[in-house]
Amino acid sequence: MAKTQPRKPLTLSNLKQVFRIFRFLRPYRAPFILASIFLLLGSFAGMVIPFLMGKLIDSASAHPKPGPWHDTTAVGIALAAVLVLQSAVGYFRVSLFAKVTEKTMAAVRTHLYDHLMTLSIGFFEERRVGEIISRSTNDVDQLQDMLSGTLPDFARQLVAIIFGIAFTFAASARLTLLAIAIVPALVVATFFYGRFIRRLARERQDALAATSVITEETLQNIHTVKGFSNEEYESRRYRTSLDKVVRLGIKGAVYRGGFATLLSSGLFGSFAVVLWYGVTLIKSGDLTSGVLVSFMLYVGFIGGAVAQFGDLFGRLSRSIGSSERLFEIMEEPGEFAALDTTEPVRDPIHGAITLDHLHFAYPTRKDIEVLKGISFDVQPGQKIALAGQSGAGKSTIAQLILGFYKPVSGTILFDGKPAKEFDLRALRRQMAVVPQEVLLFGGTIRENIAYGRPGASEEAIREAARQANALSFIDGFPDGMDTIVGDRGIKLSGGQRQRVAIARAILKDPVLLILDEATSALDSESEHLVQEALEGLMRNRTTLIIAHRLSTIRHVDCIFVLQEGRIVESGSFDALEGRPGGVFRQLLQLQFQKNLVERVEPGDVHPGDQ
Repeated sequence: MAKTQPRKPLTLSNLKQVFRIFRFLRPYRAPFILASIFLLLGSFAGMVIPFLMGKLIDSASAHPKPGPWHDTTAVGIALAAVLVLQSAVGYFRVSLFAKVTEKTMAAVRTHLYDHLMTLSIGFFEERRVGEIISRSTNDVDQLQDMLSGTLPDFARQLVAIIFGIAFTFAASARLTLLAIAIVPALVVATFFYGRFIRRLARERQDALAATSVITEETLQNIHTVKGFSNEEYESRRYRTSLDKVVRLGIKGAVYRGGFATLLSSGLFGSFAVVLWYGVTLIKSGDLTSGVLVSFMLYVGFIGGAVAQFGDLFGRLSRSIGSSERLFEIMEEPGEFAALDTTEPVRDPIHGAITLDHLHFAYPTRKDIEVLKGISFDVQPGQKIALAGQSGAGKSTIAQLILGFYKPVSGTILFDGKPAKEFDLRALRRQMAVVPQEVLLFGGTIRENIAYGRPGASEEAIREAARQANALSFIDGFPDGMDTIVGDRGIKLSGGQRQRVAIARAILKDPVLLILDEATSALDSESEHLVQEALEGLMRNRTTLIIAHRLSTIRHVDCIFVLQEGRIVESGSFDALEGRPGGVFRQLLQLQFQKNLVERVEPGDVHPGDQ
C-alpha cells in the first residue's frame, strides 16, 4: 500500500516546489505571456461592466449629472463593446493556455519517462509498478489541471478582488470599509480549513495510487488469480481499497463544502448589511442609485472571488502533493550519472571478465549477504556456467555483470579495466540476455526481434530468426513476421518466445552473452530446438550460462558451483561429475532422481500392486 506522506502547509517554500514545473514552460514563454495579458484584459473588462451598468442606470434618472455618462445610448454602446472585447480576449486566452498547457505537460511526461528509463533496477524493485504508473498519470494530470485551470482562475479572482476594491473605494470609501470588515474572519477560516483539505487531498492521492497497484498486480497475475479461483477475493480487495478512496474523497468534499458554505454565509450577510447602508446613503443624497448598483455588483464579484479561494487552495494543495511525488522521481539519481571518472570508457570490449572478491547484498535486504567473496576469470570467447541450488547467487552475478547493481565490495573488470570506468550504456550495448521467462512486447514478431538492433533490415531480421530456429514457425503464421504476439507474448508458446528472444540476441551480435536458465522450463522438443539455436549463438563469444538443467552445460569450458553465496567447486563437467561427495555430483544425482519421478505417469501402476 502507498503510504500517506506527512502533511505539508501551504507555504512559500511549498509553492516554489510546485512552481518548479514552470521550467518546462520556458520554450512556450511567448504564448504564455500573451495568454496572461489576455487574462488581465479580460478580467479588467469584466470589472468595467458593473461600472458601466451603474452609469446606464444613472443616465435614465430624472436629473442626470452633466458629463459623458448622461447619454444612455453612448453608455449602452460602450457596455456592448466591453462585452465583445471580454468575449474575444476570453477565447484567445483559453486557446493559448490550452496550447501552452498541452505542450508543457507533454514535455513533463517525456522528461519523466526518459528519466524513468535511466533509473536503476533497484528503484523499480523497491516500488510497485502501479504506484509509478499513478505518479506518471494521475499526478501529471493534477499538474495539468493546475496550469490550465487553477492558476488562471487564481489570477482572475485576484484581479477581481484588487480592481473590485479599487472601484468600490472610488465609489464610496465608507461602504467599502463596511464590506471588507469580514475579510479577517474569512482569512482565518481559509487557513484552518486549508489544513484539513491539504491532508485529505494527499491521503486520497496515495489511496488512489494503492488502488492502481492492486489493478496492476491483478492483471499481471491474471493466470494465477483464475487458477486459484480468486476472482471474488481480488474484487473484494479492489473494492476495499476503492472504498477508502471514496471515503477520503467524500470527506474532502464535505470539508470543502463546509468551507464554501461558511464563506457564502458570511458574504451574503455582509451583502445585506452593505445594501441597507447604501440605501440610507441614497436617501441622504450621498450616493446615486447607479453607484449603489455598481457597488453591489463589485461586492458580489469580490465575494465570489473570495469564496472560490477555498476550492482554489484545495486544488493548489493537491498540486503541491503531486509535484512532490513527481519531483521525487525526477530527482532520483540515474544509474548513468554516478560515474567515478570524468571520461568514461566507451571502447569495445573483447569479452574478458574478472570478478575479484565480490560481496553483495540487495538494497532492500542489506542485512543478508547474497555473495560472499566471489572471484573468477573468464577469457574472451570462453563459455562458463554457474550451477547451484536456487538462491545460491547465480542470477545475482549476472545482474552485477550487467550493471543492474553495484557490489558492496570487490571489483568487476572488463578486459582488465574496472566496470565503474565504463560508460554503462556502451557496455550494455555489447551484451545480450536470453532469460528463462521471456516477456515480449505486445507488438509484432518483427518488432520484438528488431528490438535487439533497431533499424535492422528485413533480411537481417529473417536471418536472425532462421539461425534461432524460429523462421519455420513464424512463416507458419498467416501474418508471418507481422503476427501480433499479444501482451507479454502470451499468444506464443514458451519455446517460441525463447526462440524469438534468441533471434533478438543474434541480431544484436553481442560480445558477451548471458543465458539465464534459458531452457529449464521447456519440453524436450522445444529444448532441442532452443539448445541448437543457442549453440550457434554462443559460438565465438563469451558466454555465461545459468542453468538448473545441468545436462545443458556438459560442453562448457568451466563450471563454477555456488553454495550460499560462495564458489565451492569449479572445473569441467566430467571432472566435477567424477568428484566423490562433491556438491555438483549431488546436484546431478538429485536432478536425475527428479527426472525419473517426473517420467512416471500418475496412472502407471504395476499389475502386481493391485
